[in-house]
Amino acid sequence: MTGFPGFPQDAIDFFRGLARHNRREWFQPRKPVFEAQVKQPMHELVESVNAALRRFAPDYATDPARAVYRIYRDTRFSKDKTPYKTHIAASFRHRELGGEGGGAGYYFAVSHKEVAVGGGVYMPAPATLLAIRGHIAENHHELRKILSAKSVRTLLGGVQGEQLTRVPKGFCTGHPAADLLRYKQIFLYVKLSPELAITPQLLKEIVSRFQAMTPFLEFLNAPLPRRRAKVDARELLI
Repeated sequence: MTGFPGFPQDAIDFFRGLARHNRREWFQPRKPVFEAQVKQPMHELVESVNAALRRFAPDYATDPARAVYRIYRDTRFSKDKTPYKTHIAASFRHRELGGEGGGAGYYFAVSHKEVAVGGGVYMPAPATLLAIRGHIAENHHELRKILSAKSVRTLLGGVQGEQLTRVPKGFCTGHPAADLLRYKQIFLYVKLSPELAITPQLLKEIVSRFQAMTPFLEFLNAPLPRRRAKVDARELLI
């Protein structure tokens, strides 16, 4: 797979420096470096990922302006008041399921410490989580088959997420899917070597894992109500 040469070494060096000097006085003079060596390549990588998604999961292709997370941290309710994230990340959600909390999506992040790739539901809205649990309860054999696929096990490992200590209210404690129903968040997630970020192999490693987890995302999103999506005129030309 071609289309993205990897991040420049300056991007990794930028995050390494930011981790040591996470304050506005350090960041502001280096903001042009962030824009040119981190943010712009990230947008190019997202475009390359979108090109791949249009082949096997077109409803998840997302404009870079919406996919890429801001570098600025929300510190209002956090004890950690450092103003900047020490990674850059992007998510790709189903166009008919809304934004955060609206369903399962793909995710990747790049930093000086690691390349992370994942997908699933991380902070689902209560109604979303209830619908997913109901779907799991009725179709747990299908989910277990998806999770046991060789490509999933090899590229992504096992399912992860914070769990309740007991089966949630409304479900039988002896349900055969009790272990899956206890998840408050459910996702696949793997960390790769940071050296990968500066190589052309990065795109392939992200896309291969996105493709492997697609049946998992589609399963989680199956019970969720769709909304009518706005058509991007640019996508009509593809």
